[in-house]
Formats: sequence, C-alpha cells, structure tokens
Amino acid sequence: MPRPGASLLSYPAAIPLPNRTLVRLADLIRAQRAQRRCRWRRLDPGRQALLVLAHLRNGDTYARLAAGFGIGTTTAWRYVRESVDLLAALADDLHAAAVRASRRSASSTHSPAAT
Repeated sequence: MPRPGASLLSYPAAIPLPNRTLVRLADLIRAQRAQRRCRWRRLDPGRQALLVLAHLRNGDTYARLAAGFGIGTTTAWRYVRESVDLLAALADDLHAAAVRASRRSASSTHSPAAT
C-alpha cells in the first residue's frame, strides 16, 4: 500500500518468452471459459495470459499486476491461480516425468555428440 500522499505508478515490463507461450496459455484460458460458460471477465484471455506470465517469469507481485492491468489485487490472484491450475493439469505426474527424463538421459549418452 502506498504511503499517504504518494502516487501509484505503473510500468510496462518485457517478458523474455516466445509469443507461442502467450498464445498457448490464452487458448487454454479461452477453452476453460467456454467450458464454464463465463459471460464476462475484466481481462480477455490474452491479457490474462500476459498477467500470469508476468507473475511467473518476472515475479511481479499481485499488487503490481493489479495496478498495471487496472484490476483488483484479488482478481489478479484469482487469474494467476486459475491459470496455474490449467498449466498443472497439462503436466506429467512424477512417474511419467521420471520415465521421460530417464529416456532422454539414455538417448543422450548413446548419441555420437555425447562421445
């Protein structure tokens, strides 16, 4: 919370990620909203995805996100939580991740570049 008499400033931030990351997350958000039949949200799926990626990649706080995107702090938190849940649903479970890592490790030790 700003001190009395202080102004609240917002700033643009760059996120060093490929555009396809933003598009993929926005598509997931859009699909979830269609499934839930959400009629209205403060931010469109692309802006929500940008907000979430700013939080995950840059570590921006909910208060900074809220100020920068013109929404409430609770809404910023909810948008991040919803999106992280969507991303987590795509992730492998621990066993599948271990199998995949094992296969990659084995294939890299047998490749000519590894010798």
